[in-house]
Amino acid sequence: MTYCVGLLVDRGLVFMSDTRTNAGIDNISVVSKMKTWSVPGERFLCLLSAGNLATTQSTVSLLEERGIAPADREPAILNQPSMFQTAKLIGDTLREVISYTSPSGQKADGRFSASFVLGGQIKGGRPRLFMIYPEGNFIEAGADNPFFQIGEHKYGRPIIIRTYDPGMALEEVAKLLLVSFDSTIRSNLSVGLPIDLQFYEADSFEPGYRHRFDQRDPYYQLISEGWSDSLKFAFDQLPAFQKSSDDAA
Repeated sequence: MTYCVGLLVDRGLVFMSDTRTNAGIDNISVVSKMKTWSVPGERFLCLLSAGNLATTQSTVSLLEERGIAPADREPAILNQPSMFQTAKLIGDTLREVISYTSPSGQKADGRFSASFVLGGQIKGGRPRLFMIYPEGNFIEAGADNPFFQIGEHKYGRPIIIRTYDPGMALEEVAKLLLVSFDSTIRSNLSVGLPIDLQFYEADSFEPGYRHRFDQRDPYYQLISEGWSDSLKFAFDQLPAFQKSSDDAA
């Protein structure tokens, strides 16, 4: 299992992903689930992945290697004219990988399933964010749904919904997502540190700030402990439950 989030605000995009992958409780390792590409002044792309590791890695490899020919052409993913076409390319490639990997093709069980969150900007267009499903189809984020989660999302979703504001600074989004990840890590052992963070500032067409949080990171410790203390304080401030005299014994 994993947990990845891509979130769209007025100032750009913020991406965050955990790095835990496991094949049983005694076989846990760290693998980055965040991949970025950029052509300075022209485009920036960030891809988050969840699901079968072999499927996601094969998909990314195909996206990068198909365009590499004897003349050292750029990867196919960097030759698409728009973010929509880039999402379509990824969806088509993912569907192809699942179809030839799975013994039952596209209808096989979840062992070979995978999904992606794609975000970025290509010159001439606005920053865009997509979620790409195992079937190869995809949806785009908008005002009514400004973020996408893949993997183990249920524990971290409420804090994002309650706190998100499109006018937030990228640094505030990072704080919000760290709280979301901390809630998930505390609730599910299949999601764990380190956590990768990537900023993209709108119209910059280049990678923004990137950071990896591990268990020793002082800011992550501050957020984790501070959020726990704040929740306890908020709980204590709620009025105490009072038994009603009208209730039957």
